[in-house]
Amino acid sequence: MWYVSTRGTAPRVDFEGALFAGYAPNGGLFMPEELPRLGEGTLRQWSALSYPGLVTELCTLFIGPELIPRDDLEGLVQRAFSRFRHRDVVPLSRLRNGLNVLELWHGVTYAFKDLSLCCTAQFLQYFLEKRGTHVTVVVGTSGDTGSAAIESVQGTESVDIVVLLPQGHCTKIQELQMTTAQGENVRVFGVEGNSDELDQPIKALFADEAFVRKHNLMSLNSINWARVLVQMAHHFFAYFRCAPSLDGPLLPPVEVVVPTGAAGNLAAGCIAQKMGLPIRLVAAVNRNDVIHRAVQRGDFSLSETVHPTLASAMDIQVPYNMERIFWLLSGSDSQMTRALMEQFERTGGVSLPKELQSKLSAAMTSESVGDAAITQTMARCWEENRYLLCPHSAVAVSYHYQQMHREASSPARCCLAPASAAKFPEAVLAAGLTPEPPEDILALERKETRCTPMRKSDDWVQMLRSTIEDMGRRRGVTS
Repeated sequence: MWYVSTRGTAPRVDFEGALFAGYAPNGGLFMPEELPRLGEGTLRQWSALSYPGLVTELCTLFIGPELIPRDDLEGLVQRAFSRFRHRDVVPLSRLRNGLNVLELWHGVTYAFKDLSLCCTAQFLQYFLEKRGTHVTVVVGTSGDTGSAAIESVQGTESVDIVVLLPQGHCTKIQELQMTTAQGENVRVFGVEGNSDELDQPIKALFADEAFVRKHNLMSLNSINWARVLVQMAHHFFAYFRCAPSLDGPLLPPVEVVVPTGAAGNLAAGCIAQKMGLPIRLVAAVNRNDVIHRAVQRGDFSLSETVHPTLASAMDIQVPYNMERIFWLLSGSDSQMTRALMEQFERTGGVSLPKELQSKLSAAMTSESVGDAAITQTMARCWEENRYLLCPHSAVAVSYHYQQMHREASSPARCCLAPASAAKFPEAVLAAGLTPEPPEDILALERKETRCTPMRKSDDWVQMLRSTIEDMGRRRGVTS
């Protein structure tokens, strides 16, 4: 299996190359050169698999036994999910009025990022052990990625990690999960800015190829193909748990509602569709609606500002995985994808070509949900089911409730739940409900914190460079 850049021209790489590179050298994102097509027989066979079993099958297709032999891969996946609190890893809650909620948050940090990052970290360490080398991971987070990335590599000899979080834009619990990390290989910065702004110094850092090579820099944001690969399993698992029956001559469709920020889960769903999984996608966004506007009318452009919402991890204006979706739906047209993304980066907006917008709206529909609808949905779900939703999950469930009133009969539908309500007590209180934090969340308040401020007046790129050089000196990397 080979991987190519969405913007063309860059040399193709294998899975190991895509894992360590993050961005392609020309600024594009890596995608499989060809997608395997799964027949109905294979899908029926896979329907009996556990979640880790599905991850293993998908990784077998996209990594290849010459890089990670099957026995090793099974061991890595098993180890990745060993710290999950639920025996099914990803359980499905079947609630009233046909509401199915797939809980992606039973990992260490109570968020879906644990699922892909625990696997990605295992792959990383597998190759680093073989190479006898070390990497420095740089991560920008809108809330959950940072803590999941830290947990996946904290205390590891072969990995240093630097995390940038948007100060005041995450919940208190999200911040504490990052700032209480005490591993010697961890550094955390609190940035005076939003999650889109903190991505800029990271991108500038990665543009310095000599510095990247010297310190073996890489990213674990969802630009990294390994994360999108593992997230494909959400869609297969959702389909197999919610499809009414797989016994007929044709496999029935299932609608998968995806709460969407940077669009990594959405890109994973589009790839699963292309591979033959009969799902209909719904991109459910909060008030920051760039994806909704792109799907509905081809308007892929920044708003004047990022609106802070209760679903804070989705307060994003630059959903960089849409680049993967544009490339995929355009029939791997790297020239068009490059032109679109370069114009978007240059001007802050682009109108999608009519044919691409038509394919986008055929692949998915979308909904934008405000804070009032989020709290109403959380309150209704509690009233009907005694079930607490996080605000991001409520964005998806809000769509389900709307469709119940619009449709005489609803199709089978699965709402992805990306985080536990325990991480968002502020939103739970705003919905008039009572937070129920578990003991390990409460314990964060009693831990020592460590976080370096990055103020507007600081040189953010220089601060990152200095920190990475200091961490390198600790390991004996000379200037």
